[in-house]
Amino acid sequence: MALATTSNYAGKAAGFYISAALKQANSMEFLTMIENIKFKSNIQKMSAASMIQDATCNVNLAGTLTMTEAVLTPKNLMVQTDICSKTLLESWEALQMRAGAGAPPPASFNDYVISYIGEIIAEGTETSLWSGNDATAGEFTGFTHGGVGRLVTDATVTDVANVGGAGNAYTAANIIENLQNCSAAIPTTVYTKDDLYLYMSPKTYRLYISAISTLGYVNAYSMNGDYDAVFEGLKLAVCNGMMDDVIVAAEKSNLYFGTDLLSDAANINLLDLSSIDGSQNIRAICRYSGGTQVGIGADVVLVS
Repeated sequence: MALATTSNYAGKAAGFYISAALKQANSMEFLTMIENIKFKSNIQKMSAASMIQDATCNVNLAGTLTMTEAVLTPKNLMVQTDICSKTLLESWEALQMRAGAGAPPPASFNDYVISYIGEIIAEGTETSLWSGNDATAGEFTGFTHGGVGRLVTDATVTDVANVGGAGNAYTAANIIENLQNCSAAIPTTVYTKDDLYLYMSPKTYRLYISAISTLGYVNAYSMNGDYDAVFEGLKLAVCNGMMDDVIVAAEKSNLYFGTDLLSDAANINLLDLSSIDGSQNIRAICRYSGGTQVGIGADVVLVS
């Protein structure tokens, strides 16, 4: 089969593919995504106190309206690699042959190569969202990195001590107490928000399931796809890239991921090297950006 794999996508065309790749990251379901940040974005949130009063004939200014502003500056990143077209072509043809067995395969070989790159981007993004560090090549600063995480360095975030001791692993014996302490520390004004979640890693979630199974909750023994993960009425967000032994209570609308999908800085290039060096490689280059920020730190609880 002849391959025509030399392609260039930039700006909006590239953004379509990059957006799909980023959204493969499991945590994106529980974050607010800002897609078109050229350089930086100012995230503004308002809170009011004592604004409403009894009506009178006179002017009587009362209450406070507080505006908080956080800056989200995405970091420019890229994937640049050579991929053996022979190996990928065999996989793509195999998908074509069993197309009727499930989801249809990519319509073109180019799309298949891009989807392969997309998986790499999604995996890296998922990790950076929580444990990334701008100072490390190929990462952007995440929410819970032990030294520079957005929630770790924000003095307004409510810190709750791990029952088992700082830095120690959660266990099935103490996970419920840690969750209860986290829940108790959530501000009253936040507790009833529809988009409030308790964020945790898959390992932490397994410890929770083990704990409630031990306590005799029958549903924990036979959960299926219809089960809604909750703790005392609070929804759980199980994030694949999240660090173990950390719990975060926050609103989805208060945790941000930012990128730029429209400018020419976002691009995907596929270059067939067969006519250049005689190899069977495809050189794939993808440039994109990513970054995180928290809106109001005082509305977030961190247990670590």
